[in-house]
Amino acid sequence: MARRRFDVSSVHERRRALRSELTAGRRLVGTFVKLANADIVEMAAAAGFQFVVVDLEHSTLTEVDALGLVRHADAGGVPALVRVPAVDPPLIARLLENGAVGIQLSMLRTAEQARRLMAATHFAPSGERSVSLANRVAGFGATSLRDFLQLEAEAPPLLVGQIETGIAEPWPDVLHGLDVAFVGTTDLSVNLGLPSIGELSAAVERVRLAAEAAGVAFGGWSASLSAAPAQGLAEAGYLVVGSDLQILAAGLRAALSPEGGN
Repeated sequence: MARRRFDVSSVHERRRALRSELTAGRRLVGTFVKLANADIVEMAAAAGFQFVVVDLEHSTLTEVDALGLVRHADAGGVPALVRVPAVDPPLIARLLENGAVGIQLSMLRTAEQARRLMAATHFAPSGERSVSLANRVAGFGATSLRDFLQLEAEAPPLLVGQIETGIAEPWPDVLHGLDVAFVGTTDLSVNLGLPSIGELSAAVERVRLAAEAAGVAFGGWSASLSAAPAQGLAEAGYLVVGSDLQILAAGLRAALSPEGGN
């Protein structure tokens, strides 16, 4: 019986593609996934989103839900990152082993947080991630240890750090090793005392300039693509727009409004 070989390089190819787009300064647009239905991932891709971020911070998703969404996205060729509220090395390892192209860490404040994220996502000697070949990204053991380590070294996970409060340490130290400095505009606005849109935009611009100086991509969240420029995100190369839950709720409200359509 002929064997079907699992494409172990697909995750690494998607990482390379995303990183290449970010390095080239081209915009990538994604959305948060907060609902456990795997159809969401397919609908997001069909709508034109270039990646999704499975949200383990602000959602009711369990780890099992997140792993299922990541596996479904990987099988369908959709780049999926996962947002985590803290660095949890065993959880991060499981997410990466099941096809996550990267990890997005909330509330990044210190260089030590960034170091822990690097350690949890990279194998020795550059990190502390535990190695196993008994997972789908390693072809369930079909890939040799040497080949797997080489693939991971050449195309490591994308790392996104969310800047949502003040940074007390030098920006280059905090952003070192990241691929994206991401502005969490909602939390940043709250931490700034709900400033005017102009004041928020100025704070976002400081993050953009720090990202530029550190040589990492700039990103952020906006409720809509049209709202992004006013928030200072016109030059965001990694832009997360809304979420499945937000878009669904808005659609349901619109359907019942007099101007909502048929």
